[in-house]
Amino acid sequence: MRYPPHILEEIRARLPASDVVGRRVRLKKAGREWRGLSPFNAEKSPSFYVNDQKQFYHCFSSGKHGDVFTFLMETEGLSFPEAVERLASEAGVSLPTPSADTREMETKRAGALEVMEMAATFYEAQLTGKAGLEARAYLDRRQLGLDIRARFRLGYAPNDRYALRDHLAAKDVSKEMMAELGLLVTGDDIRVPYDKFRDRVMFPITDSRGRVIAFGGRAMQKDAKAKYMNSPETPLFHKGQLVYNLHGARKAAHDRGTIIAVEGYVDVIAMTLAGHPNAVAGLGTALTEEQIALLWRHGDEPILCFDGDGAGQRAAFRALDVALPGLTPGKSLRFAMLPEGQDPDDLLRSEGKAAIDRVLDGARPLVEVLWSRATEGAPLDTPERRAGLAKTLRELVGGIRDETVRGFYRDEIEARLRALSPQGSQGRRGPWEPRQGGAGGAGRPPFQRTPRPGDPPPSPVFHGKASNHLAQSAGFTGAEALREGMIVGTLLTHPALLDDWADPFSELDFETEDARAIQAFLLDTVAETSPVDAAVLSARLERARLTEAAERVRALGRRKDPKALDVHADPMRLEDALRQAVILHRKSGALNSELRLAERALAEDFTEANFAWLCDVKQRMAVVAGAEEDEPAAEEAAG
Repeated sequence: MRYPPHILEEIRARLPASDVVGRRVRLKKAGREWRGLSPFNAEKSPSFYVNDQKQFYHCFSSGKHGDVFTFLMETEGLSFPEAVERLASEAGVSLPTPSADTREMETKRAGALEVMEMAATFYEAQLTGKAGLEARAYLDRRQLGLDIRARFRLGYAPNDRYALRDHLAAKDVSKEMMAELGLLVTGDDIRVPYDKFRDRVMFPITDSRGRVIAFGGRAMQKDAKAKYMNSPETPLFHKGQLVYNLHGARKAAHDRGTIIAVEGYVDVIAMTLAGHPNAVAGLGTALTEEQIALLWRHGDEPILCFDGDGAGQRAAFRALDVALPGLTPGKSLRFAMLPEGQDPDDLLRSEGKAAIDRVLDGARPLVEVLWSRATEGAPLDTPERRAGLAKTLRELVGGIRDETVRGFYRDEIEARLRALSPQGSQGRRGPWEPRQGGAGGAGRPPFQRTPRPGDPPPSPVFHGKASNHLAQSAGFTGAEALREGMIVGTLLTHPALLDDWADPFSELDFETEDARAIQAFLLDTVAETSPVDAAVLSARLERARLTEAAERVRALGRRKDPKALDVHADPMRLEDALRQAVILHRKSGALNSELRLAERALAEDFTEANFAWLCDVKQRMAVVAGAEEDEPAAEEAAG
């Protein structure tokens, strides 16, 4: 462990959180805490609190929470080691001395960084000298003047096989080190190693601290096999985990609240010239999950701005597919597509800064691009084609790992799919849609229980320990187990339903061990044989030694809804009951998770805002519980 906990605690103890945060946020004393306007969201009433005793901050408007290290990472884009080193210096805390192995690695890394800096300086000098005449002319034609060349440290690799090698060798840099850093081309069939970059305009690639760790080179010759070439993977450089110009864009991204990702080095420079210094670029490949996570550290909704051609569109779609599973509340992407056949540099030179602004202002949210990719140019004039579209989109949305985001995406996609049907929103329900009017009766929104005479107003009381309250909550113990038994038991009793319900069933989270075991069993069975025969299912249950677990699940299900587990149940009523139970289970699970968070927040910090959050969650839980209580009465009235 590089920074032991006691060292971090000592830094926190010497630097009150209000001192660190107060450099950026104007704080006022509020009881035992400090209060100010959120540094993360624009607001008129302060919702940002700092507690020196507990050494943390909490922002109610954005939900962000952390200590002094987190604050620097969130507001200045520092890495954790950078934040620790800065605050340790301010606090006068000595960081632990590295071990012998660590010292050797750090020494080697420092030497490698020094060599890369030597190479960058060499390329810069070559650009300004006689060898760089044509490269300077090329940059002049691209309107990349002296200030931009200095800002991005542009250089030139001369058309000489040994120029850099000999320069570094004269400074006692070994050929092995040069090769390890990707500056030389070596191999068993190469007798004399030679420079990797030759006759190219050079773009230094830096880490988040601005240290040169790799290079990109743009060929001067039109017939070059590779127009752009990057350094290979080295101990310093892992291209799938970095983006170009992050060090230069970090402060602007923080100040503007977003970051822009473009395709290439010159595109970043063009964006900077157009007044958008918060621009970065991938490194020659499609954006990776790590790169998108890096973008999210510097903006909640990064804008991906790609060239207006087929390759640019494919890059946008690949980024969408990579980002989709990792979406979380508040974290997404927007997509800005340039005019056909133009990149940012072309557009800037032909139409000026205003054209770039228009493209960025027209950035589309991820869900729009997801929908348009699936529907544009695709005939949807038959039920079969619309069903194919629905299957594709549901599979994609099902891959979103965050339950809350997945639920909202599912709702959005289902609403759009309904609008495609000839009857529009009045068309046939899908398996995730509630009955018209909801469980409480026609004419009322779903899940809203009608207040009854004499009902007291909801007034939740905080009990102090989140786990105790949750464990004693009837809505999430007995009722939860009964609902799980009803859902799993219904599919056990009527396995033919699995053909249509396998996907939504696979996405449910169950609390009881029996329900989880039978869920996995049913999904394995339907994957191997479809349709599922009841007799085959019974035999497989016995072989899997799950017969007793199945009976326990069915017993719970019968207590919840005996009609659903009747082998002669009415098919329409059965589907309706199952649909309602699944929707309630999803809502209940999401509220269950939110309740834990609210109770934990209040236990840590008893504030009015935290208590209001807890009350709101409990009130929504009461609505769901009321809808569930109303179901038997509604069934009796209907039957």
